[in-house]
Amino acid sequence: MDDGIGPAELGTELVEGLDVEHTRVAHGEEVAPHSTFAALKVAPFRRMWIAGMFVFLAVNSQAVARAWLAREITGSNAGLGGVMLAFGVAMLVATPFGGVVADRFQKRTVLFLAQMLLLVSSTWIGVELVLDSVEYWMLLVSSALQAAAFSLFAPARMAYTAELVPGRNLSNAIVLSGMSAEGMRVIGPTIAGMVIGAFIWGMEAIYLVSSSILVVGILMTFTLPLARRRAADIDTTPLQEIADGVRYVRSRPDLRLLLLTSLGVIICVYPFMTFLPSVAAGMFDRGAAGYGLLSAVSAAGALVAGLFVARRSGHHDPWRAVVLFGFGFAASVVAIALSPTFGVAIVMVAIAGGMSLSFQSISNSLLLNLSAFEYHGRVQSIVMLAFSGNGIVSYPLGALADAIGLRSTLALMGLAAALIMVVFAVRRRHLRPIELALDFG
Repeated sequence: MDDGIGPAELGTELVEGLDVEHTRVAHGEEVAPHSTFAALKVAPFRRMWIAGMFVFLAVNSQAVARAWLAREITGSNAGLGGVMLAFGVAMLVATPFGGVVADRFQKRTVLFLAQMLLLVSSTWIGVELVLDSVEYWMLLVSSALQAAAFSLFAPARMAYTAELVPGRNLSNAIVLSGMSAEGMRVIGPTIAGMVIGAFIWGMEAIYLVSSSILVVGILMTFTLPLARRRAADIDTTPLQEIADGVRYVRSRPDLRLLLLTSLGVIICVYPFMTFLPSVAAGMFDRGAAGYGLLSAVSAAGALVAGLFVARRSGHHDPWRAVVLFGFGFAASVVAIALSPTFGVAIVMVAIAGGMSLSFQSISNSLLLNLSAFEYHGRVQSIVMLAFSGNGIVSYPLGALADAIGLRSTLALMGLAAALIMVVFAVRRRHLRPIELALDFG
């Protein structure tokens, strides 16, 4: 493999990338890194974390409603995949520019704009439901709007975290950020599933209440401090900055390996979430309530795993942890495919949720610690491309599931991810100088 730079040069770049005094804004005292909730003692991060909880509560509640609406309107797995395809294509187009925006502008402003897009999407579908005029194409457009919003929100939020939180607590902060999203994936789908099943007007309530919740998140975002901005060259176009970000990643074998592995695993196995309605209704005949339960236990598994990872964020070997959780994620999706009963599927989905959060959190911690400040937004935008790929492959995977069966499709997804992790486990051995240099504690 042509790594572009040698171990000596790579070690120098790594030390510069970890110089937190020059790359992060210290808004609070650095605290003991081995406390489970250490990063929440930093006041600005705590406020952003709470605001994010409101956003994720609204979005995850809508995700249940939109998936169920798509299945009701189309009656097929391809219909579910189509909604995710719209999400994936929009994210594929918007995400590279989202990274540039996060690197160029105040991240608080970027977060505000992203939440306004989510508010527009939610309110629109809520009004259409009240008027009894919602159509499938509206779900596709709404999904695309949410993708554009997250193309701004995710890179800016992750890069902002690296500025607000002292360096020793960054890994803990990233895990806690994932836990806030997963926690709302427990509460949101559980409430949404019960409301859809119990009330005639349940869909309308989910969308319109979500809009109100998003307003709360927007107001809390205004309490965040103005963070550091990169000194951008005004003569540089967004496309040139995207190309510069790609060149930076290509020159760093550590970042390149981590990013390609994250892209591959997320694209291959994360679509299992898209097919949970069909796991519940098709494989086990459990309906909307079963779907809500599967979504909730997936997030509950993520919460349990997140507490463990957050507590041990300074104790583990992060490269080895990526291997462990990546293989675990792949194996758990294969186990869902092989589940003989709904009870077994519940356990396997919970394990998959835990492995997913752990894999993503550790990978993102490594990426932010290894990359330079001025590239944080663009590196995170590349990570987000995985979720656009996840959305895009959901449609052909849905069609494949209709053709050969959902169980066979889930098994193939897990096996593909396991193969990617085998390659990662072999190639990471060439990065031993980086592994020795990196220290989260």
